[in-house]
Formats: sequence, structure tokens, C-alpha cells
Amino acid sequence: MKKWIPLVLTLVMALWFLGKLQTPKDATFAFGELARLPLTANGRIVPLDTLARNSLLEIREKQTVNTEPWKAWSENPKIISATEWLANLMMNPGVANDCPVFRIDNPDLVSLLKLPEKDAAKKSDGKHYAWNQIEPSLQALDQENTRVQGKEATSRTAYENAISKLHRRLSLYAQLENTLQPADVPDWPAALAAYEQSIPAGAAAVQAQQAGQPFDTNAFTAFVAYVQHFQFMASLETPLILAPANGTREWRRMSDALMAAPRGLAMDKTVHDFARLAGALAANQPGQFNAALNDYRARLAADHPKAVAKAKAEFFFNQMEPFYNAMVIYVLAGLLACFSWFNLSETLRRSALWLVGLAFLIHTTGLIYRMVLEGRPPVTNLYSSAIFIGWGAVLIGLILEKLYKNGIGAVVASVIGFITLIIAHHLALEGDTMEMMRAVLDSNFWLSVHVVTITIGYVGAFLAGFLALIYVLRGLFTKTLDADTGKALGRMIYGVVCFATLFSFIGTVTGGIWADQSWGRFWGWDPKENGALIIVLWNALILHLRWGGVIRERGLVNCAIGGNIVTAWSWFGVNMLGIGLHSYGFTEAAFKWLVFFMASQLVFIALVMLPARLWRSFKARSA
Repeated sequence: MKKWIPLVLTLVMALWFLGKLQTPKDATFAFGELARLPLTANGRIVPLDTLARNSLLEIREKQTVNTEPWKAWSENPKIISATEWLANLMMNPGVANDCPVFRIDNPDLVSLLKLPEKDAAKKSDGKHYAWNQIEPSLQALDQENTRVQGKEATSRTAYENAISKLHRRLSLYAQLENTLQPADVPDWPAALAAYEQSIPAGAAAVQAQQAGQPFDTNAFTAFVAYVQHFQFMASLETPLILAPANGTREWRRMSDALMAAPRGLAMDKTVHDFARLAGALAANQPGQFNAALNDYRARLAADHPKAVAKAKAEFFFNQMEPFYNAMVIYVLAGLLACFSWFNLSETLRRSALWLVGLAFLIHTTGLIYRMVLEGRPPVTNLYSSAIFIGWGAVLIGLILEKLYKNGIGAVVASVIGFITLIIAHHLALEGDTMEMMRAVLDSNFWLSVHVVTITIGYVGAFLAGFLALIYVLRGLFTKTLDADTGKALGRMIYGVVCFATLFSFIGTVTGGIWADQSWGRFWGWDPKENGALIIVLWNALILHLRWGGVIRERGLVNCAIGGNIVTAWSWFGVNMLGIGLHSYGFTEAAFKWLVFFMASQLVFIALVMLPARLWRSFKARSA
């Protein structure tokens, strides 16, 4: 019976994952169909679902909205999708502005904005607030933000960083709110009709006024008021919601189409489509909303089939959530693998191995799907590098488990897979993870080779360091590190360091070739270049110390842990220096976690230096 447990457990988790692929049916408004609509944001065609998810992640740090966060879970608070939230924000802001989507954790900022603390009677959980609650204190917030922006990012306090973050989130919120219509116009369909009627007289009045001739002041005032609304929308640089029309290839903003009408150009049909949608949503008429949506989708599919197909494919990817679901399975697999060490259960070890295999399959599917959607190699930014590093570590962990069959490979695969996907999740809070690449990064074969090989080098370095951490934890705190297991771990670390050295070296050399072709110089002592070189030198040092007999089992472990520090700095640290061609800017949260990680590795290095008599496993061997 026990031999069937791994298969049954894996099948259960596979069915759980397949169940997540089912798109919930819309009960009233067809928000699921709305989510598939294509638009252009961050320089690429995306479904509205992607814009909604990314925006909500930036604002609320989650991809769903709890409209009643003060309620306990037992009271069934209302949870809505990112698309439903964005639809209301764009078309029915009167409802959206009461939705508590802004997460504010800093108590000093809560006090500045005069927001309620945690109090169920006031319908506040003390963390999430609505636009209407924040708006009365916007002037005070703007004044503080002006002061904060005058300071260096590295010298700001937690309160000042919270000010800057909230200001960015409010700016994004205002941008989205003005994407389809002016946010402060209560009845957009009626206002649009009135605007169209005002164009002939209003445009004539403007021309007369500019020529110094008598003009109709009422027509002039009404028309200019509309134009000012649309100019404000344009100033926010909202997403390009209107598909190409009239033989053009460019997507346009709603404000562009609205301001084109006075110049004698025909009003885009899509403007009226979205006005119909807004009117139906505000009037709570799902039938009319769905009918207008179907009409627009049919015309869009006929005129722009490629854009519709691309948006549909990315919508399915969002629905699949491969990296989140793989992360959940990695956690379960890691727990089973760790438990197998203590009771020496082959069933638990095999169950963990099967689950890691399932999670790896889902992880791989997501990685390939992203590559197809982007049309790019697997590594294009920090987010994708975290995804790829996790994938590579899991693959090597599975190979180690196949060779040694001691549960170590399964633990390595599941834990590193989980950690890297958690890192990727937090990096996703910064915005779109599939943004368009700069031209210099988008057209060179050597760049693709460089980023892939150097990232594989990161994989090897981190994997060796993690194997070393397992050695310390099992040897110092448990009796499970017998002599054979210790030797096996030593061989694993040594082999992985050889692997990391090879790919780090190739990645560094190919990076120089790419730099020579792109910038006219092979090496420029850029911080990122120096970091890559240090990884190569560190791994080479480990191998030479081992070959020369200078270090043995525990010395190899300590050097591998030191490699974690070197690699983490090269991967993340140099990006936050604010200098060099690879700088992505200082991020306080990332910097704190980087410092914490490095400090933890120094602690482990100190633990390795403890006398052997203090290691539980060594005492058990000599007993």
C-alpha cells in the first residue's frame, strides 16, 4: 500500500492545479470577458487582466480586493477580482473610490492622513484605506512628498519611504481612473453626447477668440471645460486603450481620440463602446453591459485578431499562476523531504521527490510560456532571473536526488524553488514583469548567451551554498549527519562548485563580448562586471584550496557559504548602488533583506568553526 502513496499524493496535487485553471463563470457582469480585452501598457500588448493584476499588486500588494477587510473570515467578507476592481475604477469611480485598496502600514503616515485605526465600528482594519478616506489629506501628503523627494533614497526614514510609496500608488490610481473617462464626470455617456454636440459651436468660438473676433462665450466656456478635462487625462499618460484605426498601426489613448474630434476627425467607435459599458456598469445593467462588450469584442476580433489572440494567451497564463502554484507544492515537498530524514522513511522521500517533479513540471511550463509570450530568452530582468535560478536549482536538485537517494536533493530543490519564487513574487510588486527591453538589450545574440549562462552560474553558486547550510544544520543540531552523508554532501558541494565555476566563467566572457559589440569595450570595471568576476575568482579559489588540501570537508562547507554572500551581492547588491550600467536603483526593502541574508551567512560561517565536540552528529559518531 505504501508504494502507492507518492502516486496518489501527486495525483491529488495535480488535480488541485488543474482545478485552478478553470475560469470562474460570471454571474452577472461579464468581467471574465472584459479581462481578455487587449490594450497597450508598458510598451506591449496585454490583456486588461494583466493591467488590473499588476496595478493592484503595486497598490494593495495582492491580486484581489477584500472590500470589507474589517470583517473576520468567518463573516464572509466580499472578495472581488482585480478586473472587477479596475472596471469600476475606470467606468464607475463613485463605487471604486470607496474600496479600501491602499495598504498603509506606517502609523505616522496614518496619523498624518487622519485615517482611522483598527476599529470594526468604523469599518477599518487599520491597514487598508479607500481613496475617499485619503483625499481630504492630499495637500498635506503632497507637501511631505515634496520634502521627501529632496532627500537621497538611502537617507530616508521608514516614514519618508512610506510617504513616497503611497504617493506613487496614488498617482497610479489617478492614472487608471482617468483612462477611459474624466474621473470627476458622474454620467459619462451623457457628458460624451453633450461634448459631441458642443463641438461645432465650441470649435468656432475658439477659432473666433484666437482671431480676436466676437464669439459665443457660453459655447466657448462649455467646450473649453471639456478640452481641459481631456488634456488632464493626456497629461497622466494613461494606458493606450484604443486599438489602431483608420489604417494606422499605433494604439492610442482615449484622450487622443476625444481631442481629435474638433479637428474634423471622426470619433472612434471604440469611444462609444466604452461609454456604453460605463453607463451600463454605473446603472447596474449587466445585460446591456454584456451586449456592449460582445459587440466590441466581435469587432476587435475581426480587425485585430493577433492582438486578441495574444491577450487571450496571456490571460490564460495569469489564470494558471504557475509560479504561485508551484511554490505551494514546493512547500509540501520540502516538509515531506525533511521529515524523511528523521524517521528514515523511504515513502516520505519518494513522495517528496514526486511532488518536486510535479512542481518542476508546472515551473517549467510557466517559464516556457513566459518565453513564448515575450519572444525573449528566459532571463530579461531581476524577476525572470529569480524564476530561472529557482528552475535551475530544482533541476540540479532532482539530479542529485536521483544519484544519491538520501532526500538531500529533494530538500535542496523544494526549498530553493520556494525561496526564489517568493523573491520573484516580491519583485513583481514593482510593476509589469514582462516589460519591453531596451533596444541595446533586445538585438544581440551574445546578450542572450551571457544572461543565461551567468544566471546558471548563480544557480550553481547558490546551490553549493545551500548544500553547505544543510551540512551545518544537520551536523550541528541533529544526529542525522553520519559519516557517509557528510561525505556525500562534500562530493555534492564540490561537484556543484565545479559546475558554477564553468558557467560563471563562460557568462563573464560572453558578457564582455556583448559589451564590446554594444558599447565598444570588452571590460569597463562596471560594478556588475566586477561582481561577476569575483564569483569566478571565488569559485576558482575554492577549487584550488580543495585540490591543494588546504581545506577539507568543513572548510569546503565554509567556503561554499561564503559563496552565498559573494553571489547575492553580485546578483542584487550592485544593482542598488545607483552607479554603473546595470543599476536598477536603491530599494530599501530589498537592501534590508540583502543585509539580513549576508549577516545570516556570517553566522553560519561562525557556527562551522565551532569545535567538533559541540556538533551533535560528530558526538554521535564518537559515542
